[in-house]
Amino acid sequence: MKKRCEWAKDEPNTTYHDDEWGTPQHDDKILFEFLILEGAQAGLSWTTILNRREGYRKAFSNFDAKKVSKYTQKKVEKLLQDESIIRNKLKINSAINNAKLFLKIQDEFGTFDKYLWGFVNHKPIKNKFKKHSDLPATSDISEKLSKDLKKRGFNFVGPTICYALMQAIGMVNDHTSDCFLYKK
Repeated sequence: MKKRCEWAKDEPNTTYHDDEWGTPQHDDKILFEFLILEGAQAGLSWTTILNRREGYRKAFSNFDAKKVSKYTQKKVEKLLQDESIIRNKLKINSAINNAKLFLKIQDEFGTFDKYLWGFVNHKPIKNKFKKHSDLPATSDISEKLSKDLKKRGFNFVGPTICYALMQAIGMVNDHTSDCFLYKK
């Protein structure tokens, strides 16, 4: 049996851990997806979000930032009735706001990837944590990223959310040192 990070013992976490978490992502569409999902997760478990991921894909135009940026109040009202997502008005409005700002960053930097990965000099940080309890909730870099995103007008991008985003998209490798994915 493969040794995994402690949090990845049950589905859907096991599949997510094995196939995605900590794998460097550079596709802007995937980065936008994680930006939205991490914001939606605030105050909830990641399992809750993974169980609703397909609902989010449908509700948020398969994470097409251009389409999401054009959502109207009527669309927000429809999303507030959608049981396949977290029906939180602040989080839904944040996703729309963040889509608009995501597009601005793409215009400024060429891609959101260049902007985001610039915070780690375009290469993953490999941490050496032995157990899950050693993992931090934030880092100096997630604090800087959060501050910059907030300055640009983004919502639901506190340092903890930013660190979770960095973990999810592989900006930091936080697989514990005994995990079979640690060396990859």
